[in-house]
Amino acid sequence: MFPKDYFRRMDERDDEHFYTQPRLVVHIDEHAIARTTNLFREYLPVGGRILDLMSSWRSHLPTDVIYSEVVGLGMNATELAENPQLNQFIVQNINNDHQLPFANETFDAVIVTVSVQYLTNPIAVYAEVGRVLRPHAPFLTIFSNRMFPSKAIAAWRSLDDAGHAQLVANYYHLAQCFEQIEAFDCSPPQGDPVFLVIGRRLV
Repeated sequence: MFPKDYFRRMDERDDEHFYTQPRLVVHIDEHAIARTTNLFREYLPVGGRILDLMSSWRSHLPTDVIYSEVVGLGMNATELAENPQLNQFIVQNINNDHQLPFANETFDAVIVTVSVQYLTNPIAVYAEVGRVLRPHAPFLTIFSNRMFPSKAIAAWRSLDDAGHAQLVANYYHLAQCFEQIEAFDCSPPQGDPVFLVIGRRLV
């Protein structure tokens, strides 16, 4: 298990204070967004029910693919309401309340996009993701090297890109409900880097 200090942050105030102000900006450039969209096109099931965890005002899902439902869970209601790809959204601080408000085996896929660095209890959250996923459904964690340093955990700030990928892969392993866990450098030829860790819910 990880040392406790791994998950300390420079700003330990309640996250609600930090996320009160909507931030209607994207956190990766257009090249990284395009690569992220292509990863979703490749791995997310057409017609599936998708949970966009730690969501914001953009999900970067492909606009030419139809999903039965996209549910967003995030910190700021204004941001979530501005997201045109969400069918519904829930405001919840999963650093304080790890339990996801969904029944077992609700979703065909779950995504976390450029936000994993802010999780202070990632193993509990990843275990919850496993609970709400259907058997063999994919869980994609996509990240770059962009962050709000004051809210990123200490481990994230201390590691390089390869270290980030190993850290996130460990979250999947320690949650004990995923298989086929793989990490990929999916960075475009130019622009911000893009990395993917993916696992599938145990059958």
